Amino acid sequence: MATASAPFPSPIDTRRRFSALLAATALGVYLLLIVGATSSITDAASACSTWPTCHTPSDPLSQTELVVAWGHRIAAVLVGLLVAATTISAVFGDISSRVRAVIVVGAALYVVQVGVGAVTAIAGPAAIAPGLHLTLGLAVFGAIVLALAWDLELATGTEDDTIEATPLEEVQSADDAAAPRSLPDGGFARARLTAFAYFKMMKPRLMWLLCLVAAAGMALAAGPDLTAETIVATLGGGVLAIGASGTFNHVLERDVDQKMSRTADRPLANELIPVRNALAFGVLLTGASLAVFLTINTLAAALGLAAIIFYSVVYTLVLKPNTVQNTVIGGAAGALPALIGWAAVTNEIGWPALALAGVIFLWTPAHFYNLALAYKDDYARGGFPMMPVVRGETETRKHIIYYIAATLVGTVALAWITGLGALYAATVVVFGGIFLWAAIVLHFEQTEAAAFRSFHASNAFLGAVLVAVLIDALVI
Repeated sequence: MATASAPFPSPIDTRRRFSALLAATALGVYLLLIVGATSSITDAASACSTWPTCHTPSDPLSQTELVVAWGHRIAAVLVGLLVAATTISAVFGDISSRVRAVIVVGAALYVVQVGVGAVTAIAGPAAIAPGLHLTLGLAVFGAIVLALAWDLELATGTEDDTIEATPLEEVQSADDAAAPRSLPDGGFARARLTAFAYFKMMKPRLMWLLCLVAAAGMALAAGPDLTAETIVATLGGGVLAIGASGTFNHVLERDVDQKMSRTADRPLANELIPVRNALAFGVLLTGASLAVFLTINTLAAALGLAAIIFYSVVYTLVLKPNTVQNTVIGGAAGALPALIGWAAVTNEIGWPALALAGVIFLWTPAHFYNLALAYKDDYARGGFPMMPVVRGETETRKHIIYYIAATLVGTVALAWITGLGALYAATVVVFGGIFLWAAIVLHFEQTEAAAFRSFHASNAFLGAVLVAVLIDALVI
């Protein structure tokens, strides 16, 4: 009896395997960057002045540093094997020439980085230009991620998948606006519905993450000495500021919201709440937010007011309807709570706060582009020039990979500046890997469900990183 031969792997399976190898290599290089930063922060290199192995130090107090140094060396070997496997697959596989070239360059830089690391270990940090080892590591990481993004684009993309957006003036002049919503007859039911409508205008879904950002800023500034009064005042003022920003956003976008299915039930879109009442509510929240922030210091109050104005005016009126970079620049609104949290403790803006704000700023496009993909038709009807509408889904998916990589680089800078330890490092590697893999799956599945999975993975990543910052700064 003849036996059936095993089927050949399909091109899509081969692509997935190569993408998985590239992703694993990128995460390996990233892990090496984090371990290297930890080694530098703890001065673990001083416990190991030989290469390629480490000799046991005579001082027993250096055992912890020796473990870190050994971890760095072992990680470098394992990552080197991944880089070699990826390079061999690229050279001998059916891979585009530009992807192959970038991978080869990354592999060459990795060899140079290993040499720099060896000289640094033997001759001391003074023998090499400061920061050269880390810079080379970042260059290797950038090359591998660039190759990953390009390979995914070639494997899964199409040439033209843009959507023709409806001009904003046509949206606002359309005559098919949502019908006004009638209130229930019962007094209690009417009051409950109205109260919930006001609460909904405050965009409560944004509050937990932005409050975590502010809390992380406070924790980095104060450490275990953070007081309950500062926490309550900062988060209280922050919640009120978010509520004010959300309310003004509802007011300014009420006409466009009627055209979009995800926003048609907003309180001002269906005229459940009068515009004048919403404006008064927004002004009230703004005043209350400033009053609370002023109990801390004037810098926190100024930054809180800047956050309200930036989101309500700059983002809503200027950026969102007029430029495809709306989400990129608009990420500053989500980054400001990091500065507010730091300023609430120190009454100044320091480098750790700026580093944390940078992580949030870079994370925002990687996060929001998933939502833009899921609601691309809605945004086109609303006339908003979101990335999938203007440049297409292929370009948007590629930029998600770019910004994930930039965010991960930002977390390395944050660890370098603040001295965050092993818990933080493990968290960013694990959840960064989950986020990156969800974005890779999105390239192959290209469904609304995959976009939402990547969106939720981005939330999980930032939430976990911020919790790790809190624990590391307050407890460990």
